[in-house]
Amino acid sequence: MDDKDEIFEKSDLDQVKIEEEPAEKPDYEAEIISIIKSNASPKILRDRLSDYHDNDISEALAMLTPVFRKKVYRVLDVDTLSDIFEYAEEEAVAVYLDEMDLKKAAEVIEHMDSDTAVDILRTIDRTKRGLILDLVDDEFRKDVALLASFDEDEIGSRMTTNYIVIHDDLTVKGAMSSLISQAPENDNISTLFVLDSQDIFCGAIDLKELIIARQSTPLEDLIMTSYPYVYGTEEISDCIEKLKDYSEDLIPVLDNQNQLLGVITSQSIIEVVDEELGEDYARLAGLMAEEELEEPLKDSMKKRLPWLVVLMMLALVVSSVVGVFEKVISQLTLIMFFQSMILGMAGNSGTQSLAVTIRILMDENLTARQKSAHIMKEIRVGFCNGLILGLGSTLLVGLYIMFAKGRGAEMAFAISGCVGASLLIAMTIAAAVGALIPMFFKKMNVDPAVASGPLISTTSDLISVITYYSLAWLLLIKVLGFGC
Repeated sequence: MDDKDEIFEKSDLDQVKIEEEPAEKPDYEAEIISIIKSNASPKILRDRLSDYHDNDISEALAMLTPVFRKKVYRVLDVDTLSDIFEYAEEEAVAVYLDEMDLKKAAEVIEHMDSDTAVDILRTIDRTKRGLILDLVDDEFRKDVALLASFDEDEIGSRMTTNYIVIHDDLTVKGAMSSLISQAPENDNISTLFVLDSQDIFCGAIDLKELIIARQSTPLEDLIMTSYPYVYGTEEISDCIEKLKDYSEDLIPVLDNQNQLLGVITSQSIIEVVDEELGEDYARLAGLMAEEELEEPLKDSMKKRLPWLVVLMMLALVVSSVVGVFEKVISQLTLIMFFQSMILGMAGNSGTQSLAVTIRILMDENLTARQKSAHIMKEIRVGFCNGLILGLGSTLLVGLYIMFAKGRGAEMAFAISGCVGASLLIAMTIAAAVGALIPMFFKKMNVDPAVASGPLISTTSDLISVITYYSLAWLLLIKVLGFGC
């Protein structure tokens, strides 16, 4: 045994086991509420609140009555209030601004990032919104008007004008001086964006590279000319993959003349991705749009009802197809027992294929060969799963019919074989449909998530009904002669 082994053998860690309970997380919101409700002087109150994160203060504000919130508005300065409001929902901030005097409300809005300010202003009554905009400075009003000019589905609506910009004719020292002069008014300083003499975007400089550069280094040596960018009028859904692919804190947004309009922050990218995933999830559930927790009944019905009407019509088609096989069912009623199993498993197979396909289609660089390979893979997966489940159902259904229904082995396993074969065929076709339908929608420039789970399930039901009853008619009645 070497010295290291001896040390570990004699270690207190090997001799004594210490079990510690994880420390209970402090209830910061309760502490903040207690501080606000105390009789401390404004200075003491401000100093004590400065020890807490803005997000915790924002959470505490929502639990307070308007009387105590107004106390907070009077004690804290507009910079602190704007930072706190950044973490609150837009509707909540609209309430807070309504509770404070108009001048201070305008100052708080003016100290926010322009993209956040626009989102909040959209929730405020039009009359009050106009009064607030009359009190902000011209530059901020111009920024708000710029962001409001973009449609909510365009990436320009998510940008902020809070960034550092320099020109390419500066020296390293001059660029640093320009950064220092702009930094007090801009928080996003990790990346500097470079414009030429015509104000055309030509690249970006990492702050660290500028700091460590020698003064004699030409500025052009520091510029990343291949820095990623997006155009303000691009649809969010079209450029979301581009935003996710880069790990940059800031992505520049350009106009059609390649001039810099603003930047997309990493926080905004996360929010955009989260919203897109939420919308896709809603569409997969057959909803027209994502629902909010406290959404009115009428609005929720508007989002759900259109798809339900379409699906009801498809369900009527499925029912009418079952009616076509009425004679088959009347001659061999026992096969009705296993219809729901086949329909359910085919629907599950199609929905799984749909989910995988939509995730793959998020890659805009997918080639036709890769799409074809994916379709073949889904068909193989559906076939193999169908084969395993088909064989299993053949055995179990056969035994069930023999012992539970008292039928002979020949008839029992003939019916169970028909069920197993139908399961195999239906699951294979459903998997293929689950891959093909979203690709068709994508080809037609329609969001593939519209190929929702309910649509796939109903389509799978139609396939399963036709497959099952056709096989029952052909194999059980025509070939084997079972039935009345």
